[in-house]
Parts: sequence; structure tokens; C-alpha cells
Amino acid sequence: MTVQANVLALVQEAMEARRSNEALDTPLDAAGEAAMIDAAARKVEELLDVLRIDHRNDHNTRDTPRRVAKMLVRELLKGRFTAPPALTEFRNAEEFDHLIVTGPIAVRSTCAHHLMPIYGTAFIGILPAEGGNILGLSKYDRIVDHFAARFQIQEELVKQIGNFIVEATRPRGLAVRISAVHMCKTHRGVRAGHDSRMVNSSFHGEMLESRDLREEFLRECATLERSAR
Repeated sequence: MTVQANVLALVQEAMEARRSNEALDTPLDAAGEAAMIDAAARKVEELLDVLRIDHRNDHNTRDTPRRVAKMLVRELLKGRFTAPPALTEFRNAEEFDHLIVTGPIAVRSTCAHHLMPIYGTAFIGILPAEGGNILGLSKYDRIVDHFAARFQIQEELVKQIGNFIVEATRPRGLAVRISAVHMCKTHRGVRAGHDSRMVNSSFHGEMLESRDLREEFLRECATLERSAR
């Protein structure tokens, strides 16, 4: 089998068809990642050829196809090709049962419609499970990053983050709020200002059932947002 045929075979084996914001069944190993980068780089070369960009002789774009391929596989879409973050839990020794809110957590994602950046902040509110453990705070940042590193739409991103935390930790209640700028709106079409944002939230368990808890969560989000400026 030729090197090119071997690369294509590895890519076919590694790439199950999935929605843009869904992970593969099996994370990529080193060989699968290398094969995907090689194949993607060739496709980026084809795109630049169609756009009549002389990437073979232009010193600015000579290595662009491979740079873009590596960026997509290892960074912008890494949440599709890697396992979810390992979760570190701590014993809730004092049985703290009130709302915990963490944020702002950086959100860096890519719009599935136009492949333009999405950037902003996330806030997560947790009502610990009775008699359960508490997740280490840094893990919430890692969870957000894992699901944001895909071609996304914000409506689904906020739900994916919430569903994962609920399934993994079984809290009494959970809230996820994202506020983000979409460059598909600021850099094309209407060309909105950079202060134009989208905000949405996802509530689970007691956070969904209690208006008072939802209002407390949103007040804490506003306080954390002001203090971060």
C-alpha cells in the first residue's frame, strides 16, 4: 500500500460521520491525528487553488494549508477528537447545600454556519447533591473548553455543557449561562458592533423548578461579570 493510500485508509478508519458538534466514538490516536492533518492539508491546498491563491510560491501562504489543518485538528476541533476531561471530585465534608456559582469562564468556539469565531464567557451554577461530592472548580473551565472546541451553535453548546455535568455529577440543580460575540455577525452580513452579544441559559433540576434560584444565579452572574471588568 502506498503512503498516500495508507493515510487515506487511516482517515477513513478514524472518521465516523458525526454532526459538527459531536465527538467521535473513539478519540484519535497519534497515527489517526497525523493522517487527518495530512488529508485536511491537501483539501486546504485545493481550496486555495480554487480561490486562485498561489500558496506554492507566495511566501505568506506557502505553509498555510498545513498550519490550518493542524489548527483545526489540534485546537479548534479538538473537542471532537479527544476524550472529555478527567473530573476531580472532593468530599463535601461540611455538606454545603447552597448555590455555588463560578465564572467568568472563557468561551472560544467556532460557528458551525460560517466557520467564524465565537468568543465570550460562561457562568455555571451548582446545587451540590445531598451527600455527594463537589467538583474541582478548574474542571468546569475544562468542560466548557472541551465542548466549545467544535463547530458549534450557542443554543446547543449551553445544553451540551449542562447535560454533561448533570450526567457526571448528579447535582440537585445546575445552571449554565453563556454570553458571547459571534463574528459571523460582526464581520459579515449586517456587520454588527463588537458589543453585540448573544446570551442564553440552560437550567436543570431544582434550578429549573425554582424561580428564586434562577434569579439568585443571574444576580451572582452579574456580580461576577462586573468584578471581572
